[in-house]
Amino acid sequence: MEKTTLCYICKDGKVLLLYRNKKQQDLNQGKWIGIGGHFLEGESEEECLLREVYEETGLILTSYKLMGKLNFYIDEIEEICFLYKAYDFKGKEKECNEGTLVWMEEQKIFNLPLWEGDPLFLKKLLNEEDYFEMSLVYKQDRLMEWRIEDDLSQPNSNC
Repeated sequence: MEKTTLCYICKDGKVLLLYRNKKQQDLNQGKWIGIGGHFLEGESEEECLLREVYEETGLILTSYKLMGKLNFYIDEIEEICFLYKAYDFKGKEKECNEGTLVWMEEQKIFNLPLWEGDPLFLKKLLNEEDYFEMSLVYKQDRLMEWRIEDDLSQPNSNC
C-alpha cells in the first residue's frame, strides 16, 4: 500500500495546481492535480506534506489543514492519500520538474482535465467541509465506483 500526500494551496480565490506534462511514463500525464507525493521511510504525514510542497514549488507552508483521507484503487495500485488544504506560505515559487505550476481561479478548476473523481473531493475541500474519508476505484483512468464517510471526527492537524 502506497502512502502519499496531496495539497491544494489556496490564496485570493485561486488554487495552485500542477499540470503534469514533464515526466516520462507518468500516471498523471495530461491531468491537473494538487501538489504532493510519496512518503519517505519514517516520514509522518505532515513531514511528507511539507517536504513535497517545498520540493515541487519552493514554498514553505505556514498554515494548512488536513481535510480528509482518500483511498485510491487504480488497477493493481492501492494508495492512501492524506488530503490537505493550505492557506498561507512563505518563500518564492520555483519551476517544478514534474509539470507546470499555475494559479487557477477556483471556478475554472472543474473545466480542466482532472481525474474523474477529483471533483468529488475538491468540492468538499474548497467549501471547507468537515474532515472526510473517501474511496475511489479506477480501472485505468476511468472511475468505476466511489464511496464517502462524512461524520468522522477530525484529527488535530491544524498549524
